[in-house]
Amino acid sequence: MKSVLVPIEAHSAISAVLETARLLALRFGSYMEGVALGPDLTQIVAADFSLDGVVFDDAVRRDLLDDARQTFESFMRQHGIAQHPGDGEAPSYAWTRDTLVSDNGVGEYGRVFDIIAVGRPGAGPQQPRKSTLEAALIESGRPLLIAPPRAPAQLGECIAIAWNGSSETARSVAFAMPLLKMAKDVPVFSIPGSTLPGPNEEQLVENLKRHGVAARAVSAHTTAKTPGLAVLVTARSIGADLLIKGGYTQSRLRQMIFGGATSQILAEANLPVFMAH
Repeated sequence: MKSVLVPIEAHSAISAVLETARLLALRFGSYMEGVALGPDLTQIVAADFSLDGVVFDDAVRRDLLDDARQTFESFMRQHGIAQHPGDGEAPSYAWTRDTLVSDNGVGEYGRVFDIIAVGRPGAGPQQPRKSTLEAALIESGRPLLIAPPRAPAQLGECIAIAWNGSSETARSVAFAMPLLKMAKDVPVFSIPGSTLPGPNEEQLVENLKRHGVAARAVSAHTTAKTPGLAVLVTARSIGADLLIKGGYTQSRLRQMIFGGATSQILAEANLPVFMAH
């Protein structure tokens, strides 16, 4: 995972996003690139941004771009991260795009990166937007590293896999293999009644062991009220510092109307989540 795209926007979790991305970069000597997240016309119509007209002002757009760049570069300098090009052994960074990027633009540009770091969505005006996460998840074809509101102290030592047999979760596990091979402990669990036909968690564990992964099957907490909550409770109980989960096994529309494990995890996770669709 040598390249990490980090969309930058003025929300309350941006420091946690940057720190979570940095923790990942420390493990792989990754290159991190920041882009300024901003509105486009479709998002304005959807009311994700204010309709007061200021988004059309070139001066305001320049201020958003400059503020995002300053946030990103200040963080990197404070943590002693070298500017690109780095040597590949230690983390490095760069800012290359002198324009605001839309949510869909993040997904499109993210196709040439190994992973995209975003914040856990929230409902308030100063929270990361769910539209950003969904566009990055669906449009990029790449995995996401979803940072919680507070960054973890470490990342990738104990990685929990919430296995449900879906193709989305299988892709998430495949994308995460570089992390899994480095982890000291990889507990794998399934939530009873929430799995699809196919291999079970024990079979996944056996295949991961063939790759040298320290995987083991564990029992999930079954007293939680919903599958999503059961995933989070189980991950917390085993001391995981990263959760691997497939994104939107059900359709996004169905989850929006009826709820689902992905939706609850995106709303409540307090540990980083590695997710692919």
